[in-house]
Amino acid sequence: MTPCIFPLQKVKDINKTSSGVLEKWPMRLNALPPRIKNENDNGFTLKVYNEDNKIWKKRVSYYGAMLKSLSYGGYRNVMDMNAGFGRFAAAMRKYQVWVMNVVPFDAKSNNLGIIYERGLIGTYMDWCDITDIILEMHRILRREGTVIIRDFKDIILKVKEITDRMIWEGGTLVKDDDHNGSSQEMIMIFNNTN
Repeated sequence: MTPCIFPLQKVKDINKTSSGVLEKWPMRLNALPPRIKNENDNGFTLKVYNEDNKIWKKRVSYYGAMLKSLSYGGYRNVMDMNAGFGRFAAAMRKYQVWVMNVVPFDAKSNNLGIIYERGLIGTYMDWCDITDIILEMHRILRREGTVIIRDFKDIILKVKEITDRMIWEGGTLVKDDDHNGSSQEMIMIFNNTN
């Protein structure tokens, strides 16, 4: 359990709040989390946090344009398998969905505290081999569900190879819209029609 517990920041004055004062919901979602405000040795800075939020607002807008049923309540449960600062969940606020934020157990930064300070829910996951991940996604994906995979080209091609063997329908490759063609990332979309 020790790796799953993140310590509160230390304070010198007994009258101060260890983690800082949190805004009430929903302002809390976009307010600066105390762990960012008190820049720590994990490299969380205001600049990185703001850039991350901006990128994910743009991405979610792009996903909304691709998946028209997102606006009409076609999805209820969403999982962000590499949640960062909870940026995807925060950007999804305008949609009526529940987002589970997952932080990889071996991530170089422990962001789960920031996710909680934003008023979001999250967990750690010890992701195994990509084949095991795809099999688990296949197990939990509901009929009419969608999988969006954004990753580097070599990972996308490996996923495509696995999903082709599993006879997943789709696997549409979409251009990464973030960096005007300079990104190394790709997007693959699967729609479950079974």
